Amino acid sequence: MITVHHLNNSRSQRVLWLLEELQIPYVLKAYSRDLETNLAPPELKAIHPLGKSPVIDDDGVVIIESGAITDYIIRRHGGGRLAPTPGTAAHETYLQWLHFAEGSAMTPFLLALYTARLGDAAAPLQPRIQEQIGAHVAYFAQELGSNDWLIDNQLSGADVMMSFIAEIAVAQGLGAHFPNLVSYVKRLQGRPAWQTAMAKTEPYNFTMKA
Repeated sequence: MITVHHLNNSRSQRVLWLLEELQIPYVLKAYSRDLETNLAPPELKAIHPLGKSPVIDDDGVVIIESGAITDYIIRRHGGGRLAPTPGTAAHETYLQWLHFAEGSAMTPFLLALYTARLGDAAAPLQPRIQEQIGAHVAYFAQELGSNDWLIDNQLSGADVMMSFIAEIAVAQGLGAHFPNLVSYVKRLQGRPAWQTAMAKTEPYNFTMKA
């Protein structure tokens, strides 16, 4: 049985969605952010030294990092679902998106979050950070195009990983420039599995309003 150590309003929401999508039973252990610092509670450090979420424990196999978790769950428990056939061109593109989500796309969003706390001292950095956010989101929107999903127009782990990027981009107002990402978020958040995962957790700030 997989145990998910889940932090509210975090990227671990997509791990819950993935498990619901694959109809894999799991145990949910929820943690709440500190109301003043918005950081994860110290209890998570008992699970992993970095004290971050998501973390899964699959009968003693402890894994961190959303991309690694998504890859592991799909390979170990997916039964061929939500990933293209290994060795195909589609699978190579799929792997690209698994890594792109955290390796490239999330970085400028995090820089914007952290430097915002510096006030005017961060002003020289902001144009470059915002340019990089725009560039990564534009690339994402271009590759999605008019398709429903990223890989062969079929839902996959790539969409699970990129879901948070789309959600945060739309929440920050970029949907006005990339309407296909707005449709993408509505589509993924409208899935029964996403709704089931949502119902099991605290309110999620990146839920689109109807």
